[in-house]
Amino acid sequence: MAELKDITDIEDIKLMVNTFYNKVREDDLLGPIFNGKLQGRWPEHLQKMYGFWQTILFDVRAYSGTPFPPHKQLPVDNTHFDRWVQLFDTSIDTLFQGSLTEEAKARAANMAFMFNYKIDYFRNLENQ
Repeated sequence: MAELKDITDIEDIKLMVNTFYNKVREDDLLGPIFNGKLQGRWPEHLQKMYGFWQTILFDVRAYSGTPFPPHKQLPVDNTHFDRWVQLFDTSIDTLFQGSLTEEAKARAANMAFMFNYKIDYFRNLENQ
């Protein structure tokens, strides 16, 4: 098997994002949530994700916004976030290897942890 290269440019980010979200769309657990929420807006979501990861990994101002609010009301819990990280890691590991690849995986895991924590926090506030 040929050695994989690291993530180096926007084309790599597009490949990473497209590969990952294709797996999400088909996943038994995550697919119904994402497909139901995004319906015909997948192209816009993917564009946003290209900019998001370009900003995160290359420090290019390609994304502005707050990623958490659109996720706050999703019917998800730790199981969903664990699957999200698993799909992200397996997607990216088939395509790339290197320091930026590891950075992307670490950032994704951290995001999943924080989103899950914040969703739990807001749910607990509402249930008091």
